[in-house]
Amino acid sequence: MTLGGGPRATTAALAVMSRGAVSRVVAYNLVVALFVLAERATAGSGALFSALTLGTADAQDVGSLSRVVLSLLGFAVLVSFVVLLVLAVRTSSRLRGAAVPAPTPSRPEAPAPVSPARSEPPSPSAGPSPSVGPSTGSRTGPAPAAAAPMDRRALTGALLGLGSVLGATALGGSLDRSQGSIPDAAGTAGAAASAAAVTPTGETTTIAVSMAAMRFTPDRLEVPAGNTLVIELSNDDPHDVHDLVLATGATSGRLRPGESTVLDGGVVAHDMEGWCSIVGHRAMGMTLSIVATGAATGTSADGGAVAAGSGTDELARVPADMMAAPGPAFAVRDARLPAATGPQQRVTLEVVEVAAEIAPGVTMDAMTYGGAVVGPVLCSELGARLTVDLVNHGSMGHSLDLHAGRVSPDEAMRTIPPGERLEYAITTDHSGIWLYHCSTMPMSVHLSAGMVGALVVPPPELAPVEREYVLVQSEHYLVPAGAPGSESTTHEGALPVSPVKIAAERPDLTVFNGHATQYVHSPLEARVGERVRLWVLAAGPSRGISFHVVGGVFDTVFKEGAYLLASRGRRGRRGAGARSRRGPGRFRGAGLRRARHLHRREPLLRGDGARRSRPDPRHGLSIPPGRARPVAGERPCGRPAPVPRRVGGARSTRGRGIPSAP
Repeated sequence: MTLGGGPRATTAALAVMSRGAVSRVVAYNLVVALFVLAERATAGSGALFSALTLGTADAQDVGSLSRVVLSLLGFAVLVSFVVLLVLAVRTSSRLRGAAVPAPTPSRPEAPAPVSPARSEPPSPSAGPSPSVGPSTGSRTGPAPAAAAPMDRRALTGALLGLGSVLGATALGGSLDRSQGSIPDAAGTAGAAASAAAVTPTGETTTIAVSMAAMRFTPDRLEVPAGNTLVIELSNDDPHDVHDLVLATGATSGRLRPGESTVLDGGVVAHDMEGWCSIVGHRAMGMTLSIVATGAATGTSADGGAVAAGSGTDELARVPADMMAAPGPAFAVRDARLPAATGPQQRVTLEVVEVAAEIAPGVTMDAMTYGGAVVGPVLCSELGARLTVDLVNHGSMGHSLDLHAGRVSPDEAMRTIPPGERLEYAITTDHSGIWLYHCSTMPMSVHLSAGMVGALVVPPPELAPVEREYVLVQSEHYLVPAGAPGSESTTHEGALPVSPVKIAAERPDLTVFNGHATQYVHSPLEARVGERVRLWVLAAGPSRGISFHVVGGVFDTVFKEGAYLLASRGRRGRRGAGARSRRGPGRFRGAGLRRARHLHRREPLLRGDGARRSRPDPRHGLSIPPGRARPVAGERPCGRPAPVPRRVGGARSTRGRGIPSAP
């Protein structure tokens, strides 16, 4: 009796599962072996890697894209196993459901009569007579012939598996070189091609190079063609971190102040360039040139791995979806003004370099005070003593410049290297909202990377308000993915700051409090009839801002130490502006009259971008970058517009139905 289709169902299922079995096993195991050997980074593993790839690839040439391609190949092998398993189950089920034909009994045939007259003994030359029935000891001809094709198919499968892995490594290496993940032909491969025309001399040229003040000394290294270049590199800068990257891809790694290392430049066969890869340092002129004396003309290298992937325009705008909500990991910035903590105030600002989202889907290689683009808002009483402890947890030098105090910049604003701290103390004698920022060169790069913040010093006798918000505008310049300089990012997936765009003044984003859309989806709220004060700071680094509250009109505007617009109540009571104006630029703030027609889900604020116009102060304000900022208001609905009038050096308003400030 035969149940469930018999052995033919099992045989058919195994035949399906065995399709390409040898090639799949060889490819998958070879991919796993290459991954393991590439990670070990030893001489033995490198030799075995080259042997498994038949000398077509080296372990150090396995970049991120090579790993992706090999991973896809291994994943395809695993997926093929699942697909074949499903097909085998279907085949087995189909055959098990089919009826198995029952064997029909056959009648034995009668032996043919043998004539005695014609019977002859078998001739020895005729060979043995064929046996009747099964014979376990008999050798049949087809058996050896069937084994040969199976061996050829197995060999073909093994070659296919090996070829697929070699093709994947070649494709991944080509993609890595095109994207600059490993040195391109313009770098190491180009150097090898040039070296073919230059016979190595076997001699070594050793040159000592110092790094300080955004310069290499010397910045021109002359090496006889064919000599091996060895650079004794030292960082003699008292504050900044530096490094050296050659066009061949050789790099020294980052050196802290006082550290030194030896960089092997290899055999010099052509002229090449070197530079510091710290963001902004190359743009500041921190480059050197290596001249191969005696080399044939036209054998220069032009940037190596860093120039690879230059198909993207470095001035191209980074796209951002301005209607999308911030990412799930982003925390909306609380825009409320914090309270001052008394006449003696001490705060700590910690420098942290992070990957920060500044728009939906756009992440920047950020330098920050406290881990967020735009540092924490500081609030201090007028005449108080404010002490800031600056701690540098970054990978390069940073500093602090508080615009609200008068200090000697040589000590208080000096750049401190990673791991050090600095005490910065001022007396807040001047009221208003003040910028603080990093002043380390190149300053515009550090500001664009997020190292800005606001210090608010409220003047005495300010009119009471129900809500008080702080808004810091900043613009950001990013290197597009795939453009020159994009490989210098220190956080995966983040875009570094672009010194080229800063010089061209072509920002990608202008934002409030570090993110482009956070207050669109989490608006600043105010109830109808509430008085609101806004402290607005244009941090730049390059552009100002035209500020406006949509649907509202300001009734009090104070900018750059003087009233542009003041309510009627300030005329006879010597308001906050008159009391605090002991010098130019003292008070830069006032009240916002009243909120009207504001729904709870309707944003109070929308930025108008970086305009250059000077609108009516009742409707909007133009603020230059890095200067003192206004705080503004709007008048109630249905009231006539106030008429400005100069009173006592300040500007007040006269209009019917305008209530005085409380």
